Amino acid sequence: MMDRDGTSPFFAICQDLRVRRILVCLLLLVGLPGLVRGVEHITLDRDEGPRVASGRVLVTAQDGGVLLQSADGVLWRIEPDEIVKCSADDAPFEPLEPDELGRQLLEELPDGFNIHTTRHYVILHDTSRAYAQWCGALLERLFMGFYNYWSRKGMKLDEPEFPLVAVVFASREAYAKYSEAEFGTLADAIIGYYSLRSNRVTMYDLTGVESLRNAGNRRGSAAQINRMLARPEAAMAVATIIHEATHQIAFNSGLQTRYADIPLWVSEGIAVFFETPDLQSARGWRTIGAISPNRLGQFRRYLPKRGSTSIESLISDDKRIRDTRTALDAYAEAWALSYYLLNRHPRKYLAYLRMLSEKKPLLWDDPQTRLAEFKAAFGDDLREFDADFLRYVEKMR
Repeated sequence: MMDRDGTSPFFAICQDLRVRRILVCLLLLVGLPGLVRGVEHITLDRDEGPRVASGRVLVTAQDGGVLLQSADGVLWRIEPDEIVKCSADDAPFEPLEPDELGRQLLEELPDGFNIHTTRHYVILHDTSRAYAQWCGALLERLFMGFYNYWSRKGMKLDEPEFPLVAVVFASREAYAKYSEAEFGTLADAIIGYYSLRSNRVTMYDLTGVESLRNAGNRRGSAAQINRMLARPEAAMAVATIIHEATHQIAFNSGLQTRYADIPLWVSEGIAVFFETPDLQSARGWRTIGAISPNRLGQFRRYLPKRGSTSIESLISDDKRIRDTRTALDAYAEAWALSYYLLNRHPRKYLAYLRMLSEKKPLLWDDPQTRLAEFKAAFGDDLREFDADFLRYVEKMR
């Protein structure tokens, strides 16, 4: 998600640090024969009152804490002292069908929302139907482009298990009010976001942004919306939505696992790699992997103050990306590093991504492990690696 100056330092917030305190000693149930039952029903006692969470248990802790996934794809982090009782039935766990999911979400949202469905998406909106259709077409083209890109690289992706959900508000004010529960006052500073918890992308109608409107603007058709959002001043706003939607696809295609310890430079580097808008093509996504002038410029401005251990610090932990004071430079370096690896060392990078895709939820690596995994993929000599990386970036135009 991006704030007003175009950075996106807050995707990491979706990886709520509280999950690290819930499960200390983990027993992973996924893939262990004989341990998985039918649908679990857990009665909870929370501040807002008692409720029942139903779904499949992904992780159980020795202290009784649970990570549960419901049929709408939402992940529930349940602490042991919240659990009143547990039961299970013999019914197999099945994700909701798109129409069921849409009806359920309508009950959670304010009045006035409608449902627009595409092949892979369920879009809840209180915007015009034309804007919902424009969003659906944009997301489907990104989806197709994402899968085609990785297929050509030799990376096999899974079809999403759950319908992909996008919630689109007509006004920024309504969007910010809805998002306060997850982001507090920060919600007003970001254009859109992907939540690892809910598995949804949330945004608002970009044609309502005052800087993109004038007296002559009309936004009554998809073609008019496309023309309006193809203007240079709208590029960063559209890129934000694409960036967040790329996160959603990555975490639903098997490329990455929600709440697994995927280095943020990898997640964000891939999202930036795909975020360049392509509003001219009716099919496909021709601008995937295009050089981002904004990110390249930012990285080059960072170079004079860049220390010799910059790569090591980016790889070993997520601090630079999480810290708003260093996020701009860290995002630029994450993009540049991802671009370099995809173009200079594609086989090694794909092997590295496959290794990361096997990581399980809520198991956290220390900095030494992250660094060792990177060196195992790309070589032990980080000084030589960094020198080649910088030479490559110098030639980028």
